[in-house]
Amino acid sequence: MSAVYGIGALLSGAAINAQGQTKNVAKEKVIKIQAKKFVYTPNQIVLKKGEPVVLEFTSVDFVHGFKIPDMNIRADLPPGKVTQVRLTPDKAGEYDFLCDNFCGSGHEEMNGKITVVG
Repeated sequence: MSAVYGIGALLSGAAINAQGQTKNVAKEKVIKIQAKKFVYTPNQIVLKKGEPVVLEFTSVDFVHGFKIPDMNIRADLPPGKVTQVRLTPDKAGEYDFLCDNFCGSGHEEMNGKITVVG
């Protein structure tokens, strides 16, 4: 009898998960960003609160880093590869981002800002 309950629990859990995924499947906005010494292009990004986003990075010359300290997001950006960073901002405000892999003289200028609007 406990086996029947176990199967019921599994089936029930699957239905709940499927419903949750259906409700949360919003089309992600894709923003392409190029990283190269010593700039991100674009370096000013406006996002909407609650809107799923994919930041799609291409580094052209170095393993740059990408970090948004206030969102606890970090990624390495190897050259010649596309690196995707998924996020759904949950709070309006301004968030600075930066390269956190030293890439030479000018590295400290490699930064930008994400503005999340309500």
